[in-house]
Amino acid sequence: MMGRKVVKVGLVAALAGVAGLAFVFASNRPISVPVAALERNVTIQVYGLGTVEARILSKIGFEVGAELAELSVDDGDVVASGQVLARLDQRAQEAKVARANAAINAAAANLGKAEANVEKAAAVLAQRRAADARQQELLGRNVISRQVAEEAKRDVEVAAAELTVARTDIDVIQSEAADARAALDYETAVLEQHLLKTPYDAVVVDRHVEAGTVVRAGDVIYTLMDPKSVWVLAYIDEERAGALSIGQPAEIRLRSMPHDGYTGKVARIGIESDRVNEERRVWVTCDSCPQQSFLGEQAEVVITVAERPEALLVPEDAIAGFDGHQGRVFLVQDGKLSSASLIFGHRTQDARVEVISELPDGARIVTVPAKGLAEGRMARAAEESRP
Repeated sequence: MMGRKVVKVGLVAALAGVAGLAFVFASNRPISVPVAALERNVTIQVYGLGTVEARILSKIGFEVGAELAELSVDDGDVVASGQVLARLDQRAQEAKVARANAAINAAAANLGKAEANVEKAAAVLAQRRAADARQQELLGRNVISRQVAEEAKRDVEVAAAELTVARTDIDVIQSEAADARAALDYETAVLEQHLLKTPYDAVVVDRHVEAGTVVRAGDVIYTLMDPKSVWVLAYIDEERAGALSIGQPAEIRLRSMPHDGYTGKVARIGIESDRVNEERRVWVTCDSCPQQSFLGEQAEVVITVAERPEALLVPEDAIAGFDGHQGRVFLVQDGKLSSASLIFGHRTQDARVEVISELPDGARIVTVPAKGLAEGRMARAAEESRP
């Protein structure tokens, strides 16, 4: 009986030993791990989602208020600079222009009358001076009394004063004529404001009112856009926006035409980020976009921020404690695993990060966070193959 128990204990001990040896062997045998390979002609790009917008977008209306008599264009129409888009009822203003014209004519007539009065006053003064000269001569010969001579001199002074008044009347009437001309210019300008004209070559985005509506000064009649100013407003994650700069090439895809790509470049980078979504606003012009644009259409933008003749890229999920700048990775060196802290640079669209730090001689970076990775374990590098 005792012998059987000893045999059983021996078997259990033997099995435990075999299992322990198997575990030790399995734990220490070299494992095959994929490692990063140096890649050539690497393009670093960032992705953004946005909408089609226009840099020059104008809401235009009249500077005066009146009944809207005519609308000449509608949504989607192409209009040329200076083209009449709408017209207000002009009858009241035309009457004001006619009244201003009449005031100018009246001023011209009054000016002619005043000039004639000046000529008359000048002739009277000359006559009075001649009479005064004769009277003074007769007074010297004691032919007339002193009183008569003094009356003649007074008549000269009165005539001179009347000439001065006549000349002053001309100045007053000339001022009135200038005021009348200014009033005509003003009323004519207001009459011109009854016509709504295109400020530049444009496309009509929206017509906001209909004929017969009484509009006030400043009411929006049309929304216009300059078709040459169409661009895409894209939102880029702040984590990916650090390498953006003006002039970088971009590819644009419109939601309505997902199979067509259009080239462009970065034209403006907003100096204020979205505080809620933590995104940077970037405006991208389009070099070859469709002739007809639809404002507000969703667009995808891919911007090329850098190009590397060669780069070593590591998947983000293979980096422990990655903070956007540095993190730890496993290395294969001399057939064993070790860990190291590295500094990283650009990110790619497929969630890989460029390695900036120098690696130890012969060290390769493990690209998959597989189970069983531990410092000191034997390992074999299996280089990844990428298309």
